[in-house]
Amino acid sequence: MKASDIEVHDPRFRLLLQPNAFLSKLTDQCLWAEGPVYFPAADLLIWSDIPNNRMLRWAPGMGVGVYRAPSNYSNGNTRDREGRLVSCEHGARRVTRTEHDGSVTVLADKFEGKRLNSPNDVIVDSRGEIWFTDPDYGILSDYEGYRADSEIGRCNVYRVTENGQVRIACDDFVKPNGLAFSLDETKLYVADSGASHDDAAPRHIRVFDVAADGALRNGRVFIEMQSGVPDGMRLDEHGNVWTSADDGVHCYAPDGTLLGKILIPEVVANLTFGGFNRNRLFIAATSSIYSLHVGVRGAGR
Repeated sequence: MKASDIEVHDPRFRLLLQPNAFLSKLTDQCLWAEGPVYFPAADLLIWSDIPNNRMLRWAPGMGVGVYRAPSNYSNGNTRDREGRLVSCEHGARRVTRTEHDGSVTVLADKFEGKRLNSPNDVIVDSRGEIWFTDPDYGILSDYEGYRADSEIGRCNVYRVTENGQVRIACDDFVKPNGLAFSLDETKLYVADSGASHDDAAPRHIRVFDVAADGALRNGRVFIEMQSGVPDGMRLDEHGNVWTSADDGVHCYAPDGTLLGKILIPEVVANLTFGGFNRNRLFIAATSSIYSLHVGVRGAGR
């Protein structure tokens, strides 16, 4: 990368980079790229192109192709403990799992009999429980879903328990967005993205202590964003938080210190670590998917 593409705010950031690596663009044919997830068994990246109502895939030597269309305006994606795709769908207002045989299982589409808003991002913990955010972005217009009124009337963070029950994990967010666990799963990071055009809206990432029974406690602000609003995030092997921003990717130490930025010429929505050594950063940025090898491995899956 060129030196102009990097902002070093703390010397530790240099240790997280690969000096001779370069930023490559895998595609620029999206309207709003989101939710990248990497499958190591196939060396395959899958992501959502929300307004185009499709999911795309990329693999080395194969290039970019359509994975699923229509996709119910899918947004965030992850893998579960068995390597299955778990997706948030704006259009169907649900969270689903794609089984190994290609069939789709609905994991959550209602809470207390009311339809969800538009599930946005999703992660799976080591017990197999599913955590997802449910802002109303997908029902605000017909661009990323279908315009509708919220039946629940608020935007919550939910947890799907091992027995399939949908429970509220936290209900005091404006628009909960990206989320990630600390390395030992004792902390949960959740972005509150508000609205980029509203100066009074929250633009921070909060962190919660996770009790043994899954309850969230002691919520506090982890960082305030310097540029735009926070969205998707991932952790590396040292517990550093890598998050999307208007000007690229920001990296924060576990204590909230801004280590540095990777500047991208498009607004970044989400990111994930991939490659066989989990040291390849895949970046979903507006119309494009970028790839960059870094000097650190992504945490977990």
